[in-house]
Amino acid sequence: MSIDQRTRRLRDVRPLEREEIVDELLPTALAAHGRLAGRGVATRQLPALGLDVDGTALTFRERDGSLSMEPGLAHAGIVAHLSTDALSDLLQDAQSTMGLAMTSRVKLTAGNIDDWISWEPVLRALLDGRKVHEPGDITFRDLDGGELDLDQSFTIEDDREEIAHFLREAGFLHIRGVFDEAEMAEVATDIDEWIARATPDDGDSWWAETADGEGQAVRVLNFFEKSASLRSLAEDERYQWLGSLTGDGHRHRGAAEGLVKPLGIVKGLSDLPWHKDCGQGRHSYLCNALTCGISVTGADRMSGALGVVPGSHRANTKATGRDPELDLQPRMLETRTGDVTVHCSDTLHRAHPPIERPRKVVYSGFRLPLLPGDHDEPNPRYTREARGNLTDVQDRIQAADNDEAEDRYAPGRGH
Repeated sequence: MSIDQRTRRLRDVRPLEREEIVDELLPTALAAHGRLAGRGVATRQLPALGLDVDGTALTFRERDGSLSMEPGLAHAGIVAHLSTDALSDLLQDAQSTMGLAMTSRVKLTAGNIDDWISWEPVLRALLDGRKVHEPGDITFRDLDGGELDLDQSFTIEDDREEIAHFLREAGFLHIRGVFDEAEMAEVATDIDEWIARATPDDGDSWWAETADGEGQAVRVLNFFEKSASLRSLAEDERYQWLGSLTGDGHRHRGAAEGLVKPLGIVKGLSDLPWHKDCGQGRHSYLCNALTCGISVTGADRMSGALGVVPGSHRANTKATGRDPELDLQPRMLETRTGDVTVHCSDTLHRAHPPIERPRKVVYSGFRLPLLPGDHDEPNPRYTREARGNLTDVQDRIQAADNDEAEDRYAPGRGH
């Protein structure tokens, strides 16, 4: 009943040359998983994917129940221009389709950004043998084999086996009353202090804008280092036991981010839409980690609670945005001060925007131990400095998109 879904080792990531990709890696993958990937294309009715890689053009499309690769772009409904280095990262899951857009490493000239990121599950099927999710694939059972109540929450006194089973099945938890209001007040004071210290160019915070163009700091990075009160709580047994739930050996990251959720935000990384934490890439190296949200203030429908899609951690589905065809129904986790939410890094989740009052939350969590023989090799695009510079990510994604996407289904360019 492990939640460890890793299929790759960080130590094996290396620059792949274009000839190796086209002549060896892709033909081998197509021979092994072409039918599985082709089924995903057909099920999702995706336009054919064309790649222009440093001047070499090729197209993937479903034919006779299998994914095929052919030279040129004549049948491409999506055309993505990228470098060999970017394609190397994409095929090795060092970055995803969305990750390349977020870091300005791809440009679409046909199709649109949603078409592009919708191919991500197909690529994972092709390269990792993971079936693209279809309706009915995911069911929910309790320990006795009955239907699982997806609306239940727990306390730290409840049965650990039952809690662990719920996490494995649903991909999230709501643990009530872990910390008290006095402890949360201390953490809130630290968040306020560091939000007040933040500047737009410090590389240590994320910023957002209101409708009148006013910029506000909304996230303090490296908050674990800055808040002694948060460190004390993160080391407390009331919190640490969460890492032992699944038996996979999760260890606390020793890192955290402090967030405020102001009213009236219209631009920037504040109220994030549906996404998976591995949506930028590296699912096959890191999932499933556990992300924990400490409710410094309560979160409800008026203050912007966390939304989750139960079972999505078991579904190879789009990792950025919620596919309208997805048959898994979302839940909103309304919490009180001191509650803790947990979600798997491959669980679809979102931050609902506050309507009447703001809220504060700290995100930290637990990562899997390294696989035998592996070593930790941080991707330089996601270092401390790189994470601090993601405030303009919406502009980067827009710049990657095709300005004439309305014409993407012109005759001869479908799937």
